[in-house]
Parts: sequence; structure tokens; C-alpha cells
Amino acid sequence: MNRIDLQGRRAAVTGAARGIGLAVVERFLESGAEVSLWDVDAHALDAAAKRLAGRGKTHMTVVDVADPASVDAATQAAIGQMGGIDILVNNAGITGPIQKTWEYSPEDWRRVLDVDLTGPFLCCRAVVPRMLAQKYGRIVNVASIAGKEGNPNAPAYSAAKAGLIGLTKSLGKELAESGVLVNCITPAAAKTDIFKQMTEQHIQFMLSKIPMGRFVETNEIAALIAWLSSEDCSFTTGGVFDISGGRATY
Repeated sequence: MNRIDLQGRRAAVTGAARGIGLAVVERFLESGAEVSLWDVDAHALDAAAKRLAGRGKTHMTVVDVADPASVDAATQAAIGQMGGIDILVNNAGITGPIQKTWEYSPEDWRRVLDVDLTGPFLCCRAVVPRMLAQKYGRIVNVASIAGKEGNPNAPAYSAAKAGLIGLTKSLGKELAESGVLVNCITPAAAKTDIFKQMTEQHIQFMLSKIPMGRFVETNEIAALIAWLSSEDCSFTTGGVFDISGGRATY
């Protein structure tokens, strides 16, 4: 593993208690960062705390990214604990039901968009002013290949991730001269707990679309996010970085 230098940086990672988020936390700690783990699941945060014990400075915060007050409180807590936030990784997400668009309930549609799109907006809204004040920041949004291509039977998820790509491009342009860079990644599916929300038919459909013939590993995603969170990423903002095993490269 190449060690990306994040020494002394302070990071907030959403959906950090498991899966991609936890892999990102582990990579950040190995790279010298202090990390605030944000997750809605208190029990999963407790398990993550035990797993990460002795591996670096971490802070656990229960937060619902779809709730503005909860996000604001988590931001204040992270700043109080770490003295600031240099890196924000918007990773929290849900798939929602696997259903045809016309069978989707408005309630399920709203919930997926609330978590997967409004959540990153609220986190950026809370954290960006702090980054502007310090004239430095890195934001990485975890979108999805579904946001580029649209997965059948996942209309809300696909729409939310497409929206997150658009949010990344808009915010990246707004902040281009500020020292705060904003990029997103579009991974293919990884074997995480989010698979529990999917049918086996849907999982096999996703696998069939990947030319490499396998799912992406969470540590592979974490490696890309670590670079995008570093000072070495200095002239890219509003970018969309593919990590889909060749499914799409645009």
C-alpha cells in the first residue's frame, strides 16, 4: 500500500461505521489523519470504535445526515474535538426498494433522496464555511455508476446519485479559487451491508455489467478517496472519478 500523506489533517466521514466508510476511516488513520466518524447507527459506531482502538485519533458521532439540526450538531462536535475540518467524505447512503419506477412509493422515493442527495448537500452546507475560513479543504462525494448509467429497478438511487454528480460539479466551480476542492467518485458495487437491501437478481445484474468480472473492494475505493483528499490533488475540482472495473470510463 502506498502511504498517502494526510498527516495532521482532520476528516469527517459519513456512513463511517461499516463498509466503504469504515475502509476510508482506516486508510485515513494509516495516512496520519484524525477522523470523526458520523453514522446513524450507534451500535455500529461502538463496534467500529473497538475495531479502530489504538490505530489513531477517532471520534464517534451519531448523526442523521438527512436532518439539518443533526448535521449542524455533528459539525460543531467535530470542530470542538479536532479544532476544524479539512476533509469531508460524503459516503452515507441507502439503496431503497428494488422496484419499477411506477411501483415506487413517494415515501420511499423521498427517503432515498433525503439520505443520498440532500444529506451530502446538508453536510457541505455545514462544513464549507469552515473550510472557506481556513482557505483549505477537500470534499469527496461517493456517487455511483448508477448515477451515470441508471440502474433498472433503482430509480431513486440512480436519480440521487446523478444529482450528487451534479452537486459536485456545481460546488466545485463555486469554490474553484478558494483552496477548497470538490470531487466525486462513481464506484461499481462493493460487497457491503448495502447488498442486504438488494435482491440477488439485482446483485447479479450489477456484476454482469462489470468487464473485470468482479465487485470493487472497499480498500480500492478508500485508496482513491485518500488521494482525492490529499494536497497532491491540487488541480482537479468538480471531477468525476470512475472506479467501476471498466463499466464506464467517462
